[in-house]
Amino acid sequence: MSGGLPEQALADWSAEQLARTEAALSEWVGAGAPRDLGAAMRYAVQGGGKRLRPLLVLAAREAVAQERPGAHGAGEAEPLRAALDEAALRAACAVELIHAYSLVHDDMPCMDNDVLRRGKPTVHVRFGQAGALLAGDALQALAFELLTPEGGAIPAAVQAQLCRLLARAAGAAGMAGGQAIDLASVGQHLDEAQLRHMHQLKTGALLHASVMMGAACGASGGVALSGLARYGQALGLAFQVVDDILDVTQDSATLGKTAGKDAAHAKPTYVSVLGLEAARRCAQNLHSDALAGLAACGLRHTERLAALADMVLLRSN
Repeated sequence: MSGGLPEQALADWSAEQLARTEAALSEWVGAGAPRDLGAAMRYAVQGGGKRLRPLLVLAAREAVAQERPGAHGAGEAEPLRAALDEAALRAACAVELIHAYSLVHDDMPCMDNDVLRRGKPTVHVRFGQAGALLAGDALQALAFELLTPEGGAIPAAVQAQLCRLLARAAGAAGMAGGQAIDLASVGQHLDEAQLRHMHQLKTGALLHASVMMGAACGASGGVALSGLARYGQALGLAFQVVDDILDVTQDSATLGKTAGKDAAHAKPTYVSVLGLEAARRCAQNLHSDALAGLAACGLRHTERLAALADMVLLRSN
């Protein structure tokens, strides 16, 4: 739809980046943890998921890394380029760990009380509630450990910026705040503005942060960052709108999680507030806004980010 990247090219690039990410996650997740805790952490992270957030980090890093020296800064010398590539890989893993921990906690009986995630039993079903709670806590802590490795190769300012972006997206001004609003909204009527605010925090903040963390692993100026921010904000909300649509149009086997649970729990969604066709138009408009952000950012190599926006809109699970 974006016209920027053939489908096979995105598939090849994604496979390469996901192989790097999976190898790093396999090395880092659960290392040194007590046996049962490490097993629960690995179960929560491995074996499923679209890994959209890591792909957004790495695509944004590539977009800012491929600029000509002098276009938005002084360019990157080879040692700095290697360090920033490592920072981006660590950021890709860190944001996925935050996402995984949030799913572990969201699925617990005190939250959404779900028994299926990524086509398999949820972590608290497999390891018990205490095991799930500790696994989520450990994954959250590990995310920030990955962003602050020993040694001086990755500039301290980059490490600090990555930590700040991720912490804000995960906390009260982001994911946790959105989840609190979501829990308080069960059975309540929300208008579109209230629903948008909730999902900008609960879902959109971490997707937006993924883009901005990739951009932080480079030297782009204000115009580029502004355009990437617009892209990330629109994409993050589009993801949730599509999620709400899929919840009422797909079955559990396709989704890999329990279908229809939002309606069953009387949760407000884009479909319940706007109606199905209006929700689909909303997703299309957000997709267009995301591409407009890329067009405005002034970077020359945003075709992978555009293709990921297409993937969000057209996904079936």
